Amino acid sequence: MIGTKIRLIALDLDGTLIGPDLIISPRVRASIKAARERGVEITIVTGRMFAAAKPFAQTLGIAGALVCYQGAAIYEAASGVVLRETPVRQDVTREVLAWAAERGVHAQCYGDDRIYVDHINRFSQRYYEVAKVEATLVPSLRDAFAERPTIKLVLVDDPERCEEHMKVLAPLLGTRAYITRSHKDFVEVLSPDVNKGEALAFVAARYGTTPAETLAVGDAWNDVPLLEAAGIGVAMGSGPPELLARADAVVGDVAHDGVAEAIERFVLA
Repeated sequence: MIGTKIRLIALDLDGTLIGPDLIISPRVRASIKAARERGVEITIVTGRMFAAAKPFAQTLGIAGALVCYQGAAIYEAASGVVLRETPVRQDVTREVLAWAAERGVHAQCYGDDRIYVDHINRFSQRYYEVAKVEATLVPSLRDAFAERPTIKLVLVDDPERCEEHMKVLAPLLGTRAYITRSHKDFVEVLSPDVNKGEALAFVAARYGTTPAETLAVGDAWNDVPLLEAAGIGVAMGSGPPELLARADAVVGDVAHDGVAEAIERFVLA
């Protein structure tokens, strides 16, 4: 709600805080510093694993709660202690891996903050180019995760095929899973009990505030729950129509310091 006093800022990472160069711009860093000096807490809410998100939390001086894996795991940034973890249902893991194997779709599983794959190919390389975390190769994901929990499953494919995968998997899995896209090349399967908006409530409570007193900024489909949960939900101008339609305001893209624009407008003004 515009006019709300902001006590917490929740920021998506890729496409919001950072672009392909993985750099947080000086203007964005200055706006975050100014907000913190006014007593506003800062958190990152990302689909990334902890190892891939921690360097950016350190850059911004975030020591408290850090939301990773779309909310399926929440860590204390400074220590790496897991505050909460919600894995995918085992039947869903087995079903999705079988579905992907039958169709030749590249799949990835996550455990102990590591990526596991059974093929190194252009799709695993595409994911590495975004996350900058090396995958662990196993003979068979289906065997490795037949009984072992995974925090999330990621299917990596070309954008048009990802759209088709979403259309097929959503009715197939129903209420047993939460399916979203953090990137045009990724389809992510998680527990139905988590999303970025639900995770925001957990983090806000740790800071003694509420989602209603939060400014949230995001750029992709997976940020819809985050923006809907926050008192002020801001979409980066590069976001898809589904996100822009749910936002209270729209700012410039990451190349034009949209995060700084949002903070300057709704916190520092």
